[in-house]
Amino acid sequence: MSKQSYSKKLSSPFSTKSATRTEGVPQDAFLQLVADRFKLLSEPMRLRLIHALIEGEFTVSALVEKVGATQANVSRHLQTLAQAGILGRRKDGLHVYYRIEDESILELCEHVCGGLQRQSEARVRLFD
Repeated sequence: MSKQSYSKKLSSPFSTKSATRTEGVPQDAFLQLVADRFKLLSEPMRLRLIHALIEGEFTVSALVEKVGATQANVSRHLQTLAQAGILGRRKDGLHVYYRIEDESILELCEHVCGGLQRQSEARVRLFD
């Protein structure tokens, strides 16, 4: 997808058609929200948890096994992601199940991973 066609699909301050754009500069408040969302995703353990939850909902103990981390560490990151609205949780008796609540996170991760893959392939072709 070309940059031009991609920018037409955006409905954010980065879009030329956005009502929140003032004098060509995106609003600071919205950009802070974007920065906060990226900051949440800057922790590799959180990305591992999101990747594990692509398969469906899991308990904390199941996620501990899947990502190979301590229960305290996993719980802390799950709580952070849930408070941000990225994950949802439901309680069933003594167990708490986590799931991906904000599907846009999957699209973002897929987009970033695809971009990294294309860059990697371009570098390999450069040295062939």
